[in-house]
Amino acid sequence: MITLKIDTTAQSLTVFDGDKLIKILPVSTAKNGTGQLENTGCTPLGRHIINDKIGGEHPKNAVFVGRVFTGEIYDDELGQTNPDRDWILSRILWLKGVENGYNLGKTADGTVCDTHARYIYIHGTPDSEPMGVPMSHGCIRMTNDDVVWLYDMVDVGTEVLII
Repeated sequence: MITLKIDTTAQSLTVFDGDKLIKILPVSTAKNGTGQLENTGCTPLGRHIINDKIGGEHPKNAVFVGRVFTGEIYDDELGQTNPDRDWILSRILWLKGVENGYNLGKTADGTVCDTHARYIYIHGTPDSEPMGVPMSHGCIRMTNDDVVWLYDMVDVGTEVLII
């Protein structure tokens, strides 16, 4: 059974098959650090699952807005003409927290801490974006080649631990 561990300090995603390490991939988590709460721009911690897989029928570098393929294929020219877009490319693995009151639902004081409702994904980003450096708005960014590979390795329900 495939499981994933995302280490926000090491900026890495490790793929396991049972106890066997398959691959370690560089990622970019949130520039605002880690945290559970809505509107913080932080990467949420704890136990998650992959709740949805989006984009497998589209080519590498396909552009998504609101989880919908725009018909665009990212290239340098598109990036230069839209410098302020937060690019979500190639594949989306939409995460769902499984710890009620921590990364699922609301905290005891009623603040939203729900990873799925916060639209936290593992997704591709332009190849010009650095990996190994926290730069995202909360999501886990990967190179397009890596996210396409990962998408094919995992299923809905795959466990994801973010530390």
